[in-house]
Amino acid sequence: MVNVIDAYGKNAGRIWETLETHGSLTPNKLMKTTNLNEDDFYAAIGWLAKENKVCKTGSKYTLGTTNLNTKIGRNAGKIWKTLNEIGYIDAPYLPRLAGVTQNDAYTAVGWLAREGKINAKKIKPKTPQIKFGLK
Repeated sequence: MVNVIDAYGKNAGRIWETLETHGSLTPNKLMKTTNLNEDDFYAAIGWLAKENKVCKTGSKYTLGTTNLNTKIGRNAGKIWKTLNEIGYIDAPYLPRLAGVTQNDAYTAVGWLAREGKINAKKIKPKTPQIKFGLK
């Protein structure tokens, strides 16, 4: 079993370093430069937003005081409530059960991870899968 929360923090660092080096970038360019998949990318963005280190202007992310708190905070509340009611949930079901998009679910998960309120376990059956739950 792998602790995914530590990986989200490391991925946030990779995004921060990339933005520090290259300036404002689109999500696609950031994912390509950092070699992150979409879910890991958005979780890292949520982590950085909770740290008040990333903002979005138009279609680009940049370092600075975050302007993402309202949306991510609201979605984090939905994710937390869902996990509190159900317990551990397989990652693919979490967005639908919480009523958010997949990208919004992962930014909220990153936010909650940075707050230390969520667990994520990578279980390795035939297909690697992640389960989320509250601490």
